[in-house]
Amino acid sequence: MEILDGKKLAEEIKNELKSEVAEMLASGKKAPHLAAVLVGEDPASQVYVRSKVRSCEQVGFQSTLIREAATITEEALLALVDKLNQDPEIDGFIVQLPLPKHINEDKITLAINPEKDVDGFHPVNFGRMAQGLPCYLPATPYGIVEMIRRYNLPTQGKEVVVLGRSNIVGTPMSILLSRKGYPGDCTVTLCHSRTKDLTSHTRRADILVAAIGIPEMVTADMVKEGAVVIDVGINRVEDSGTEKGYRLAGDVDFDGVSPKASYITPVPGGVGAMTVVSLLVNTLKAAKGEIYPKKQA
Repeated sequence: MEILDGKKLAEEIKNELKSEVAEMLASGKKAPHLAAVLVGEDPASQVYVRSKVRSCEQVGFQSTLIREAATITEEALLALVDKLNQDPEIDGFIVQLPLPKHINEDKITLAINPEKDVDGFHPVNFGRMAQGLPCYLPATPYGIVEMIRRYNLPTQGKEVVVLGRSNIVGTPMSILLSRKGYPGDCTVTLCHSRTKDLTSHTRRADILVAAIGIPEMVTADMVKEGAVVIDVGINRVEDSGTEKGYRLAGDVDFDGVSPKASYITPVPGGVGAMTVVSLLVNTLKAAKGEIYPKKQA
């Protein structure tokens, strides 16, 4: 069994980004600029956004953090999105999810200019991804695909089972791994809460991607010997034995499953670190006009 070390990979990619930013600055170009909008006080969202801002600093990006109260109206948030769309200094931006209940997340996502949608959530980018066209890939699936590529894991003809059908992870993951070329050419089964006899599907998987949001749901009896197991889950589990009163657990029972796996991601230190760095890669592409050519002023 080998650990798929997302933290180590993310550091390698950050060093590559840092070198590229230094070259941009040396040639008189400005550093890529990422903005993040954080609405309310959700603890997990605050951790994610802090990590994104810190990562920007590490690679030499400019970053802007915009904090708004949970009481902000939908109209005011839409106005802020429009302002960021129009700001030529901002290459890409994200509106951290989840949003307060009174705000329609779909409406906010649709309002973001696809050219600045470095989270890869806008239907334009999603549609381009589905058709194999250049786009900003959603950060978590992008991170997983890059992990597979950099560990040189074989994918051609492999059976893949994806647990979870969200638009952010499960559905895009199923599309990316079924596309022509490496890392793809897989036969993909997408499972979810209504799937009957889930274990009969997961036991066939050469590559199992767990993104279902249930702590340690995937147990050893559900996994084929020698499978590659990619755990997307980050769940807080109450644990009175720890200083904070909780521990982080994935969707996979790591201790039970790891002896059967050929490769497995840890939680934390696996997919999460790759998600943040993929957002930076998308922002660099936005700054360079790689996906959508920059309009001349």
